[in-house]
Amino acid sequence: MMLRFDEVFIPDGDEARRWAEEELANPRYADAKPTWFDLLARDVGRFLADLFSSGNGQSVGPVALIAVVLLIGAALITALLVWGRPRRSRAVRRGHAHLLGADDDRTAAQLRTDAERSARDGDWDTAVVLRYRAIARSLLERDLIDPAPGATAQAIARSASLVFAEESDAMRRAAAAFDDVRYLRHPASEETYRELAATDDRLRARRPEAVPA
Repeated sequence: MMLRFDEVFIPDGDEARRWAEEELANPRYADAKPTWFDLLARDVGRFLADLFSSGNGQSVGPVALIAVVLLIGAALITALLVWGRPRRSRAVRRGHAHLLGADDDRTAAQLRTDAERSARDGDWDTAVVLRYRAIARSLLERDLIDPAPGATAQAIARSASLVFAEESDAMRRAAAAFDDVRYLRHPASEETYRELAATDDRLRARRPEAVPA
């Protein structure tokens, strides 16, 4: 039944309820509903408010500690469920700035540039050392190796050989060239550097055959 007053329709109780139900059925209201995470956050907020209220102020010590630990654990589990397991961070960020006996946080690209500069100047010793560091840094940046702290050039070569089996011999020669110059003080040659640079270029262009877990 509809009542009319000065040309304005006023619905009765049943009609008003029907209009309300139709309006609330509009999809925009469904989109505005709180998610499960919103509801969880609300419940956690209420729990904390009750926990630290004046009435419970005398017993919040161990209870509060347990509650915080449980909340942190729940947050971590929720993050894993929502975003999944985080990927391994880049090698430079994992603390591999100390590389092959020196503190050096230059990127592989920077090391290559400096190696080429030394090569143009005819400083083959420095060029060889920097180019091998560039190879190691590049493998780290690509997450292809994860050497232990203090890993030697030969250890890095062995790790690289697990990923690029066809480059095993080249990596052994590259590591030997690095050790000869860096530790045995044998002078490097242009030929040695060019071979090292060619190995670096091939590794950059190759897709890994296998990535160790």
